Amino acid sequence: MKKKSVTAGTPAVNEDKAALAAPFVKCLARLIRAQDTYGLQDAASDAELLTHFIITEQQRREIPIIGDPDPDVLLRFNIFYTAVGLTIEARTGLAASPTMMISHEGFGRVLLTTGRLVVFSKTVRDVHRFGFATLGKLAEAGAKLVDDAIAAIQTYPEVARA
Repeated sequence: MKKKSVTAGTPAVNEDKAALAAPFVKCLARLIRAQDTYGLQDAASDAELLTHFIITEQQRREIPIIGDPDPDVLLRFNIFYTAVGLTIEARTGLAASPTMMISHEGFGRVLLTTGRLVVFSKTVRDVHRFGFATLGKLAEAGAKLVDDAIAAIQTYPEVARA
C-alpha cells in the first residue's frame, strides 16, 4: 500500500514553510547546528532538525513526569530560550541573556535580562514535556516572547541599556 504524498499546496505544508522562514526559527536552527560539533546533521534540513521540538498530545501523555528530565529535553529547553535571547539581540542590538534554574524534578524559573531590565520571567513546570504541537506553534511562541521582550525594552530603554 502506498503512502499518500503531501503536496506543496496543503495548509500544513504552507504553515510549516512560513514557520521555517520566521527569524526566530532560523535562529533556533542555527543554534542546533552549532551544537552539532561533529557535523552529523549537516545534511539535515531545518525542518528535520526541529522535529525534536514537536510533541503531539499523545506523545506528551506518554512522557512520565516522575523522575529527572532527560538531558536532551533540558538541552532543547536551553536552546529555545537562548534563541529567544539571540533574536532579541538581532532586533534591538542589546544582548539578552537567559538564566535558567531547573530542579532535578523539572520545575524552575526562566529569566531573560537585558542590561538591568528583566524582559521575561516565567515559572516553569513539567519541563519533561517541553515541546510544541506544530512548527507553527513553535514559531508563534518564540515570536511572541521576542515581541513581548522588545516591547519591555522600548518601554524602559534606559534600564535596558544600563
